[in-house]
Amino acid sequence: MRVLVTGATGKVGGAVARAALAAGHEVRALVRDVARASTAFPPGIELVSGDVLDPPALAEACADRELVYNAMGVPEQWLADPALFDRVNVQGSANLAQAAAAAKVARMVHTSTINVFDAPRDGLFDETNLAVKDKGTPYQCSKQRAEKAVLAASGHMEVVFANSATVYGLGPTGYASLETQMFRPVLRGLLPAVPPGGFGVVFTEGLAQGHLLAAENGRPGERYIFCDEHATVARLTRTVVEVAGRGRAPVATIPAPVMTVMAAAGEAVARITRRPPPIAHCQLQYLLWNATPDSSKAQKELGWLPTPLAEGIRRTIVETGL
Repeated sequence: MRVLVTGATGKVGGAVARAALAAGHEVRALVRDVARASTAFPPGIELVSGDVLDPPALAEACADRELVYNAMGVPEQWLADPALFDRVNVQGSANLAQAAAAAKVARMVHTSTINVFDAPRDGLFDETNLAVKDKGTPYQCSKQRAEKAVLAASGHMEVVFANSATVYGLGPTGYASLETQMFRPVLRGLLPAVPPGGFGVVFTEGLAQGHLLAAENGRPGERYIFCDEHATVARLTRTVVEVAGRGRAPVATIPAPVMTVMAAAGEAVARITRRPPPIAHCQLQYLLWNATPDSSKAQKELGWLPTPLAEGIRRTIVETGL
């Protein structure tokens, strides 16, 4: 099948591009800088220059494609300019859906997030728990609006949503990635204490397989949660140390009230420096939400298999050289 992948220089898009190529598909990747991106991809992936905020470039990228994986987006939870969330996540997704529909692409798999769902703190949720009101942060709201924008612009094109938990694994690491904030500091013995709470996690390569299965077997208009399992921050960091056989696991959990003060202070400084805080208020709220995503639907309908946490962490450490 002839496919287009956006966000291919990111964690999710890169994994999807590799998986699609390995599955025998003809893969085209939309990138902003072909020369810079060329070293990041295996042979056989066609790179085309463009941006989701440039409709003419999208029209060319979507030409003759049968399937589009929209894996691009701003993944950070905090930005000095919050309007960027809507420009990229919402308008960019709408532009792509419109271009793909005009090019008569049959189907789009849109990478979304579990942040579009509601659940009580420490609760369990699945795809039936779609939030009906705007969530509490610019990032979350943009992901909600992105889903609606894609559906509104898709015309007769089929759309399937891949709602991922927090992603870790192979690929680039930004300031907010688990590798940067947790894995690397723990392996170096530099994280004596961790925040409370936890979240659902999913390994990049398993998530990529989920995207391929959603493209093949997903029902149009449906959402599929991809989450390997829920893990507290304390358990996640302990597992990193156990799997690696080195480093030092944190010995304490910082109380939520203390973390709240730290987040507020960090954001106050960030507004001046225009650099991300160590932990933003929205990230802390996500940790304290501590809800467990249920991926039963993806497993039953698509045949998706979660990656065991220890296995995903082992591959991340070995294959990224952490």
